Amino acid sequence: MFFMLLVKRLLVAIPTLLALTLAVFLMVKAVPGDPALLQLGEHATKDALVHLRHEMGLDRPWYEQYGQFLGRLTLDFDLGRTLATNEPVAKVIGEKFPATAELAISGMLFAVVIGIPLGLVAAIWPGTLLDFSSMSLAMVGVSMPIFWLALVLTWIFGLTLGWFPLSGRLGIDFYYEPVTGFVVLDSLAAGDWAMLRDALWHLVLPGIALGTIPMAFLARITRSSMLEVIQQDYVRTARAKGVARGLVYAKHALKNAFIPILTVLGLQFGALLGGAIITEAVFSWPGIGSWLLESVSARDYTALMGGILVTASAFVLVNLVVDLLYLFFDPRMRLG
Repeated sequence: MFFMLLVKRLLVAIPTLLALTLAVFLMVKAVPGDPALLQLGEHATKDALVHLRHEMGLDRPWYEQYGQFLGRLTLDFDLGRTLATNEPVAKVIGEKFPATAELAISGMLFAVVIGIPLGLVAAIWPGTLLDFSSMSLAMVGVSMPIFWLALVLTWIFGLTLGWFPLSGRLGIDFYYEPVTGFVVLDSLAAGDWAMLRDALWHLVLPGIALGTIPMAFLARITRSSMLEVIQQDYVRTARAKGVARGLVYAKHALKNAFIPILTVLGLQFGALLGGAIITEAVFSWPGIGSWLLESVSARDYTALMGGILVTASAFVLVNLVVDLLYLFFDPRMRLG
């Protein structure tokens, strides 16, 4: 069953990614500006511009350019070179993506640790002050702009209280030689506990800022799913048999209510991987988001195309993993 579901999802994911490459290519082509002029400068001669456009394939029809781009991508995973630094785009993404993934994981951990318990409390005691307080907190979280929350957190806990660092992934006292690109994992592997503590400390404020909106969504969907499941006959039967209330909710209700929670979790995590631009900009986080923002300012079309494509592909991959996790939480799928 697992293999068949994996094959079905891959058959859907492949054309989705192909359509995604076409959409990204056309959107980037629609952006005004001339990559050749950007690379040579405003004082470039007309002959030099014509020659460079020919070398870059910009004088060909768009479908030929797309076919060439798709051929390089599928055969060699060649995303081209950035116009700003002439580095391979795949190499830059490989260096930047771990920082974004680390930030997205920290934001999602905050969302899960806070959001799901809030939803459970609200569902177990509906109509009480706990329910009202939990849902009010969730409403504030989903309504709060990320950039404003990030600035407030920085001002209170960074500037005023001095509890947390304001920017970056590590303090200036640490020398970091990337192995996996994940500072937390590399610190653990090296046994450098001081660097690990500093890396985790740098993740707190941006993780909270990034994870507040997913936390609110998880709290609301957990409450509604649990309220629906609690009314089912098997939950009432378990309570009538004398099973402890906490055990009924943990073993029976939560697992059966987890399908919509898992769906929201996957969608939000995929969104965090591609939507951390504001958080990275505020906290000077050296990830994909801040790199894409710089690429927009520099009109670096090659970098934009590669960065958007990779983050969107990560979103598709996360949703594929979520679909496979349904097999564990939903027995009906295992039975076909």
